[in-house]
Amino acid sequence: MTTDPVAAPDWEKRFRAPRVSLPDWAEDAPDRSLFVSNATGTYELYAWDRASGRQRQVTDRPNGTTDGVLTPDGEAVWWFSDTDGDEFGVWMRQPFGGGDDEPAAPGLAPSYPAGLAIGRDGSAVIGRSTDEDGTTVHLVRAPGAEPVEIYRHRESAGVGDLSHDGSLIALEHTEHGDAMHSALRVVRPDGSTVAELDDTEGGTKELGLSVLGFAPVAGDTRLLVGHQRRGRWEPMIWDPVAGTETPLPIDLPGDVGAEWYPDGSALLVEHEFEARSELWRYEPGAGAPVRVETPAGTVSGATARPDGTVEYLWSSAAQPPVVRSTSGAVVLDPPGAKAPPSVAVEDAWVEGPGGRIHALVQKPATGEGPFPTIFEIHGGPTWHDSDAFASGPAAWVDHGFAVVRVNYRGSTGYGRAWTDALKHRVGLIELEDIAAVREWSVKSGLADPERLVLAGGSWGGYLTLLGLGTQPDSWALGLAAVPVADYVTAYHDEMEALKAMDRTLLGGTPEEVPERFEASSPLTYVDAVRAPVYISAGVNDPRCPIRQVENYVDRLAARGAVHEVYRYDAGHGSLVVEERIKQVRLELEFALKHLGGGAVQGA
Repeated sequence: MTTDPVAAPDWEKRFRAPRVSLPDWAEDAPDRSLFVSNATGTYELYAWDRASGRQRQVTDRPNGTTDGVLTPDGEAVWWFSDTDGDEFGVWMRQPFGGGDDEPAAPGLAPSYPAGLAIGRDGSAVIGRSTDEDGTTVHLVRAPGAEPVEIYRHRESAGVGDLSHDGSLIALEHTEHGDAMHSALRVVRPDGSTVAELDDTEGGTKELGLSVLGFAPVAGDTRLLVGHQRRGRWEPMIWDPVAGTETPLPIDLPGDVGAEWYPDGSALLVEHEFEARSELWRYEPGAGAPVRVETPAGTVSGATARPDGTVEYLWSSAAQPPVVRSTSGAVVLDPPGAKAPPSVAVEDAWVEGPGGRIHALVQKPATGEGPFPTIFEIHGGPTWHDSDAFASGPAAWVDHGFAVVRVNYRGSTGYGRAWTDALKHRVGLIELEDIAAVREWSVKSGLADPERLVLAGGSWGGYLTLLGLGTQPDSWALGLAAVPVADYVTAYHDEMEALKAMDRTLLGGTPEEVPERFEASSPLTYVDAVRAPVYISAGVNDPRCPIRQVENYVDRLAARGAVHEVYRYDAGHGSLVVEERIKQVRLELEFALKHLGGGAVQGA
């Protein structure tokens, strides 16, 4: 292991380089901001007073903290306190300038979080999820006041937003039983319903809705929502009090999200298309949107400031992330060594069984193919890989591997039909797309067919184990991080919101559709696995719990299959930089040991 940070290889430097998230800011005190940084070696929350320039660390926990929000007046930070990454806990409250933490809602028992909205009058709307109660939503009228339950349902739901004056609460819910397509309900603080918006038509139509935010203006009851009525995500304005819906003529080809400018006069539009993103400004009632210039790549978050400037977090596969402003300034530049760049990503379009598949390819800067190639499969499954900086893939490129990332059916960013194709034959559908790209990678001369690695984390780890069992002749090696390994046991042990997602994807519970769970479970095919397998798992993981991983490992061990397992004391991944480096190093060592290719840089 390299101990001298100056002498460390580039792949380690990328992980250790100080990073910051896009700063959130208090609506009524815009000089007060909150951001996440790994400056101490662990991702924690930081408060930033822009007027004075003072920054201070808000949280300090062994396994890190990333979930936090400022009160509208900027006087306090709310942050979520779980136990070692298990995602089960309570909201804490700390003064913006520093001081003791205290429970923000002392009357609420620990739970999984299900949304939070804080009012200008000191009230808060808190969503909770537990296996026993499903989803409940509670109103706390003032700090320390007794919480009042205003919503309860067995299916998953969440708090969307609170209106400017606190008189309206927007909820997303899946009472119709489809966890992939939410409906909306706006209620009063007493829980009484103001209006409903449901595009599922009682579960017969698979269209979703999402809360994007109430207009940030006193007395304005307009709610910005996302909808899928034209085959992709795009915004519209719904006034639940007036009962009106206003479509927005934002005719961009990809998925479109939006948020309000602080004065409510315009929308900041984020457009995701073919693994890249761009920003636009749109004024309701005006003509076409106007482009907000950003470099080619990925905008991971953006916000409009009161002076009209836009701040955004940008990166590309080649260039590390930076928080920029449309004024031309770098907004927040953490001290310390910068992350070394990597190589640019190339696009590949491959015909697959369900349509054209988009893959992103990075190749070593030197040497000619075919290369040893790692298929780094994204999690989600409703997510997508993009032209954004990622230290993990860059580490493999540094070691002479080509990296292929596949936006399989189920991925977002390619229209509703592509995402919703993932039903019932879960896992097997995605692997069909991965197989098509694998075949292309070999025929094109990119990939060495004898040195193909299937890898991924979370859902990507699940697809890795499933692929090793159902496509045993296709892969020389498998690397699965925090995976689903035994689908039935995973269902019974996982957090309630993920149970709801699994019921949606597979059409029922393991007892109702046992044949689907069996067909989609890596454990079903474990005895067919021939490639060496490396598995890493967090012992406190509520999403891919450890017991079902152990069941799979026991089956590998029982027949003497080549495998290694690494267990670590955290949840669904780690927020500790050195732990992340250790995990990548172990994966590299395992791959190079079994495929050849020398030693890990810096080891």
